[in-house]
Amino acid sequence: MSIAEFDLTGRKILLVGASRGIGQGIAEVLAEAGADVAIASLSLKSAAAAASKIVSTGGRAVAYAADATRYADMEHLAATLRDSFGPIDVLVNCVGDSIGKPLVPRPGQTEQGMSEAEWRSILDINLTQSFNGCKAFGPHFLQRQRGVIINVSGIAAFRVSPLRSAYAAAKAGVVSFTESMAMEWAPYQVRVNSIAPGLFPDPLQMSAEDFDKRMAQAKTRVPLGRVGRMREVGLLALYLASDASEYVTGQTWCIDGGLSVA
Repeated sequence: MSIAEFDLTGRKILLVGASRGIGQGIAEVLAEAGADVAIASLSLKSAAAAASKIVSTGGRAVAYAADATRYADMEHLAATLRDSFGPIDVLVNCVGDSIGKPLVPRPGQTEQGMSEAEWRSILDINLTQSFNGCKAFGPHFLQRQRGVIINVSGIAAFRVSPLRSAYAAAKAGVVSFTESMAMEWAPYQVRVNSIAPGLFPDPLQMSAEDFDKRMAQAKTRVPLGRVGRMREVGLLALYLASDASEYVTGQTWCIDGGLSVA
């Protein structure tokens, strides 16, 4: 038995930064639910590979290239999609990356402190990309007076750790930005929510040995005793993208095996 509220047939969804990892997992589930998916990435080649994988399993997906940290790129992408893909119903901003560096060198350590360029880069990759996506596509959603935006934050917004100050600041910024935009656009029936994944190492981006190490660490660190699976974030995104959540806005959903409350 299928549940009508979760059916995305006929919906058009743009995912920015979905050529690998969590973004790709989201794209695959939304396509499986019937959506027409557009995947945008810094590299057209990687976006095309992710789209091709969806098509090979019977889904509908196309690829585009754009640098989500540059508003001009996102504005151009919005214009391109209007002509080649059509009006979108859902926008997923899921670009992200991190570095492990202290703010300044610590006594007794040989490490270097974070540069201003590195700080700005991490904020742009994790926070400014959501701003650019919402700014470029916001007029489209407001004019139609409907739509859904999903921003991908992270557990670092709630559980900080050393050497991740820029990343934590950016992810916390995504949460507050999401809440503010949800209130700003609620009168126009545009819903804005965010997802905060915990430990989701991508087995395709690391060696089997490194992945096993991450699994072993999760057994003692995560209450549910394992790392997350990419599909699980996709299933949460499906709920937020669908009519099943049409009374939900301004929320950040942690999906972390209980790590945020441990």
